[in-house]
Amino acid sequence: MPDATRPQSPEEASNSMQSRPSGAAGEMGASAAAPDAAAVDGGGATDDTAAAPDAIPLEDAFTFNEPNEAGMSTALFYAFNTVITLQAFGNAAHVRAAMEEARDRCRFFERLFSRTLPHSDIARLNAAAGAAVEIHPETLRLLQAAQRYCALSQGAFDITIGAAARLWNFHTGAMPSEQELAQAVRHVNWEALHVWEEAPTAGADAGSASAGAGVGGAIAGAKTPQSQGAVASAGRPETHPTAPDAPEAPTRCFARLDDPHAGVDAGGIAKGYIADDLANLFAQRGLEAFVVNLGGNVVAHGTKPDGTAWKIGLQDPKRKDGILGAIQLTDASAVTSGVYERGFERAGRLYHHILNPRTGMPAETDAAGVTVVADASLDAEGFSTTLLALGIARGAEFAKARPEIQAAYFVDRQDRVVTVL
Repeated sequence: MPDATRPQSPEEASNSMQSRPSGAAGEMGASAAAPDAAAVDGGGATDDTAAAPDAIPLEDAFTFNEPNEAGMSTALFYAFNTVITLQAFGNAAHVRAAMEEARDRCRFFERLFSRTLPHSDIARLNAAAGAAVEIHPETLRLLQAAQRYCALSQGAFDITIGAAARLWNFHTGAMPSEQELAQAVRHVNWEALHVWEEAPTAGADAGSASAGAGVGGAIAGAKTPQSQGAVASAGRPETHPTAPDAPEAPTRCFARLDDPHAGVDAGGIAKGYIADDLANLFAQRGLEAFVVNLGGNVVAHGTKPDGTAWKIGLQDPKRKDGILGAIQLTDASAVTSGVYERGFERAGRLYHHILNPRTGMPAETDAAGVTVVADASLDAEGFSTTLLALGIARGAEFAKARPEIQAAYFVDRQDRVVTVL
């Protein structure tokens, strides 16, 4: 059997995971991410002025299973609208501490990257009506990575799809009219997104402007970049030298959308970024053999104690628990995108969540699913949506041309697998 397959659905999570009080480690203000927690709401608020963190569903649910006969421990918790599965070999107490730290790290990232949590960096950017918003450095790096995949994707991936995506509800089957979509796609253009860094201006505390702005926190007087889709290198306000005995002020990070009606949706890339972060965390904590599974974004590190590689299930796009085969994974990531992950049928037609940025409609593709293997989970996820949208023939050619992609496994509508190595 594969070591990592598709986890439980969100609907099953509350029934299958044992909820337990997490103590200080489960509270954002006292977790391992505590030094960065204030930055979620702008980066400069103090404990006295910071708003309570946005609530996350099943935030306190965390299940840790003691090592099995092979010595592998497993943790389950809910984040990013899916069940997170962590598996590792090693001392149980040491492994549990690392996994609880990973859980807290996920809470931190969800409060930065969520499109729906009102105080997240992404939500504030979308609500700013074209004004500059101060963001956390992690958000800056995520958005910069997204711009790269947008540029490489031949138009199949666009992080500003939010204007169209928010019109759909793939859980209830609600769909927009043609007129609504035609209006929305006018505001889908990743080149309208700008991100940049600045040294703090004299007399200003980093993050103070956004901390006081709240939702839609615009930065008064913040400069904007000179070129689209790139970090600005000119046009910044004049800075003044810091006094020799004063600590160096941190660099400030900003984002802005040219179009006040545009909307960023990081859902097509964020889990890859986070999976890489958690893998780095586990490696730093001394874990040598582990799997991170963020609902289909899998990172496998090291080998099992018997020297064998991890086996990752090749997902059947049509069946939640179906597996078409298994691939071996060591020190790499596998990410699956499928048209059956979220969607609904109407009048015999499947409406799925992989949207065409040009039309706002579900992408027309002969691929039911695709699994991408890469060294970095960010690359695997960044390219998986593109390959799915391009279809099998064009996607295969694209995969062969990208050195980051180790392998791609396309599944067609008849469950036939096309392998590209």
